[in-house]
Amino acid sequence: MVAVGECLTAAWAERAGIDIVGVGDSLGMTLYGHDNTLPMTVDQMIEHTKAVRRGAPNTFCLVSMPYGSYATADMAVTNAVRMMKESGAEAVKLQGGREMFDIIKAVADAGVPVMSHVGLLPHYVHRFGGFKIQGRTAEDALKIIDNARAIEEAGAVGLEIEAMPHEVGKAVDDAVQIFTFSIGAGAAGTCHLLNGYDLIGAFDTFKPKFAKRYSNINDIATRAFAQFAEEVRAGTFPDEEHSYKMKPEEAVKLAHALEKESRDAE
Repeated sequence: MVAVGECLTAAWAERAGIDIVGVGDSLGMTLYGHDNTLPMTVDQMIEHTKAVRRGAPNTFCLVSMPYGSYATADMAVTNAVRMMKESGAEAVKLQGGREMFDIIKAVADAGVPVMSHVGLLPHYVHRFGGFKIQGRTAEDALKIIDNARAIEEAGAVGLEIEAMPHEVGKAVDDAVQIFTFSIGAGAAGTCHLLNGYDLIGAFDTFKPKFAKRYSNINDIATRAFAQFAEEVRAGTFPDEEHSYKMKPEEAVKLAHALEKESRDAE
């Protein structure tokens, strides 16, 4: 599973045989330059998911409900149904465990395939004091496991396990029967997620410990832009190879017409 936010990278993911594309509100950071995911809106998430759907029409698509869009059960159902109807995704995902039980249940009871999220929750970034690993102590790990069980009990079809020691990630995966996908939580899980922009080396504002870079698109793109600027300034681009030409007879007609226009102006 990879998180992507627009048509081009979604197409790359599908061509590569990726099983799931996730349209996470992390795109608020990778594509919009925000410091966190909180500013994203339902309208934005729908439009980005439609773009991803066009790029990867045959790949399972999961869309994240943005911060504030599921504050109450009624709000969550309304927004989840709208996102499913308009975005083309196969499932939605929100964040939180036992404290979100009634909201997850309401969305599931409305017939929407819903997933949730345990561990590092980007929507709780200010409560956590930043993007920090979770479950370092046995007490905290047991709370995370309880949250995972609550998500399953509420009727969710899956959950994300993020940023915790691998022992805790395995314990969470072992505690539930539903689909799990992990990021920075060790090898346990039905599926493994990386942010696509981290994976290809496009996003370089910071690099989480769990993010493996398989390419360095940032350097490749920067070199390409720099070479373009250098050639334009040197007058070597555009050259004949990259320019269109008129038919010779039309070029002669144009030259004669311009000469006549110049003489008439005198």
